[in-house]
Amino acid sequence: MAFDKELLEILACPKCKKELCLNSKEDSLVCKHCKIVYEIRDGIPILLVDQAAKLSNLNE
Repeated sequence: MAFDKELLEILACPKCKKELCLNSKEDSLVCKHCKIVYEIRDGIPILLVDQAAKLSNLNE
């Protein structure tokens, strides 16, 4: 199931409330302000701060 890109217009980072970007593989959302990544599972973004990964740990 693919992520609906139209959702990017209404989604925000739950930690800082800033804009989220879809990564190049389209399997996660990135908050460049907080430098964290939210996984997308079965087309659903997992916007839980405690489950987010640090951007520095990934090759974005």
